[in-house]
Parts: sequence; C-alpha cells; structure tokens
Amino acid sequence: MTNAPQPSAGETTHDRYSDPTPRSRDANDVARFLAGLPGTEGSPFVELEKTEAWKLHRGELDHAWDVIEKSTMPAMRQFQASELSAPSIEKSVAFYPFSGPDALMLTVFFPKNPTYVMVALEPAGTLPSLKQLSRGDLNTKLAAVRSTVSSELHKSFFVTREMDRQFRGQVTDGLFAPIANLLVRTGHTILGYKYVRFNEKGEIVDRGPEVSTKASDKGVEIDFSTDADHSVHKLLYFSVNLANDHMEKNPAFLAYLASLRDVSTYFKATSYMTHQDLFSMIRNGVLEHSQTILQDDSGIPYKFFAGGGWHVTLFGGYSRPYGSFRWLEQPDLRKAYDTDARPLAFRIGYGFSKAPSNLLLATKSAAPPTGKAEQR
Repeated sequence: MTNAPQPSAGETTHDRYSDPTPRSRDANDVARFLAGLPGTEGSPFVELEKTEAWKLHRGELDHAWDVIEKSTMPAMRQFQASELSAPSIEKSVAFYPFSGPDALMLTVFFPKNPTYVMVALEPAGTLPSLKQLSRGDLNTKLAAVRSTVSSELHKSFFVTREMDRQFRGQVTDGLFAPIANLLVRTGHTILGYKYVRFNEKGEIVDRGPEVSTKASDKGVEIDFSTDADHSVHKLLYFSVNLANDHMEKNPAFLAYLASLRDVSTYFKATSYMTHQDLFSMIRNGVLEHSQTILQDDSGIPYKFFAGGGWHVTLFGGYSRPYGSFRWLEQPDLRKAYDTDARPLAFRIGYGFSKAPSNLLLATKSAAPPTGKAEQR
C-alpha cells in the first residue's frame, strides 16, 4: 500500500481529529431517550418519558445492562487495564474495521483513546427527531430499538442479517442512532456531531445529512466526553465496502487508510472476512499501519503474524470456528494455543457460551523478523 505523502522538513501538519464538532445537546437527548435513560434538565423528551411505553423500555434495558455490568464488564475492564493500558495504545487512534455500530466494545477495550474510527458496510444514517419518534405507536418503535442492541448485549456482537433488517430504514436509517445509544449507556455524554465524508485526497470533510444506502464513504463524526473523568473523545463512523473490488474503485478511502500511522486495530465477529483473498487489501493495510492488533479468531489469520516482527499473546481457548465458519479452522493457531495461552475471564465473539472464546493481542516489534510469530 502506498504511503501518504509526508511533510517536508520544517512543515507542520494540522491534526484534523483535534477539530471540535459544533456543540449541541440534540444527539445526547435523543440517545438517552433511546437508551432508556432519563433525560437531563431541559430535555425535550420529558413528556414521552411519562408514557408507559417508555417506562417499559427503560425497565427492559436497565435489566439487560445490569446483567452484563455484573457478569461481563468487570472482567473486560480488568483485561483492558492489564493488557491495553500502555501509553502507546492509549494515545493511538483506535481503528475498528467491520465494526457495525459496536461502540460498546471499542470504548471498553480502548477507553482513553482520543479518537475512534469505525468502518463498516451499513449506512451512517441520521439522528431521529422528537417529531419522528412521537409519531405512531411508541411501544412498537421502542421495542424495535431494543431489538437493535439485543444481540450485542446478549451475545457480544451484532448479527449481520439482523443489521440488514434494522439499519436500512426499517428501525433506523443507519448506525448513528445505535452508536449514540451505546455511548450514553456506557457512561458518556455526547457533546456534538456533524456529517462527514472523505474527499478525493482521503481527508475528512463536512457534508450534508442526506441519506443514501448506495453512497460510499459517508460518515458521522461524534464528540463525546467520559462522565467519570470528563475527558473528550472523537468517534467517526464511515460506510465503506471493504472488499477488494470496491476498495480498488475507492481512491478516497485508500488515501485515508494510507495516512493512518501506528493505530490500534480491533477485530471481532467479522464473518472471517480477512481470511479471504477478497479482503486482502484491508488486511494488508491493517498489518502495515497498526502498532497493535486485538482480535478474536475471525480477524487476521494467525499465519500473517509470522515473519512480520510481531509479539503475540493468546488468551482463552481455540479449537475451531463455531457453526457455519468451522471450515476456516487454523491448525497453526490451535497448535499455538496448545503451546501457550493465558486465561480469558469473559465470553466474547462467535459461539459465546457454546464454544471457547479467544483473543489475540499482537504488538509490532522493532526487532528483525524471526520467521515466526513471537509469543510471550
């Protein structure tokens, strides 16, 4: 992959990620209503919160979140503190290809990173308004909203076929609403947002809020703060088809990918896309531009970490992929797990409670390649 042009001596570059979005409470108000959280003072949703439909919605979501907050999240946060708290990771851009709207896992594993970039096939969508949410049967609408986060809360991942039925105009017109929903439920306040895209140079620029499921590279940029420490972060989501035949016709995204430097990349429940040659361009781009990769076995095949100067640590257990993906088993990964793996105190990824969960943490080494992935 061709690297982006570097600044000449004495030339300074502008950090696009440091530019704040226009400040507005709108997204935070909508997100709290959809997430079953009471609005803050002055919320326009105060009357809708008095309805039986919303009270039921709040109760259902409170219960679902209470379960994972007690059973899963403490172990995940401990894993983050012990394995992902190096300054080089926490200061990097956290990059999440094939993400869907999964802001939950991204901010749990990378809570202090200043910038998050999520990329997936689903449209970015728009922010629903009070008027839109007030029309029709509220109980039906809120039940549909609960369905959009159900698989994430109960299985740890979004199911592709469910997203196809939910995020293309059926429940929402894209991922903005579920991303915002997950952000506020995980202890964040949305400060502002805007609609963005890539220009021909791969730079992030403003756009209008128009929606088209056929349009590529459209995105949304969200600024939010962490309630616990008031730190400010930026999350960007872009709708991009990551298959080679589409990326070859998308010089804007290729230029953006080439501009990334020393990112921390996360893969989970990817349908094993990067195991296929059809997705070799995003796989190679991640290997070239990442300093750290955290993934389950649906991420980059283990063989690609051999000979590339990577330190690899394995967590959990591995036998073969679950269900319809079982034909993609990796004998070399199974051998590595049989040789040396650390415990994993939580379930994550495909199979969830029906198959061993696993995570691979790879950190790029400055040492010369040894011909195999170094394990620690």
